[in-house]
Amino acid sequence: MTILILEALGAGALLIFIVWWTMFSGRKGGEPPDDATPPEAPKAEKDIKPGA
Repeated sequence: MTILILEALGAGALLIFIVWWTMFSGRKGGEPPDDATPPEAPKAEKDIKPGA
């Protein structure tokens, strides 16, 4: 019974460690700043007629 409890505690500790590692071990400077302006879409050429 004691071995089952120790195994469950070890598995829980490993799960918590993996979650902590993936959440807090990212880039040293954090996430890059988000651009407020999205990139412009390419302009469509006006002399192309639909269906031609």
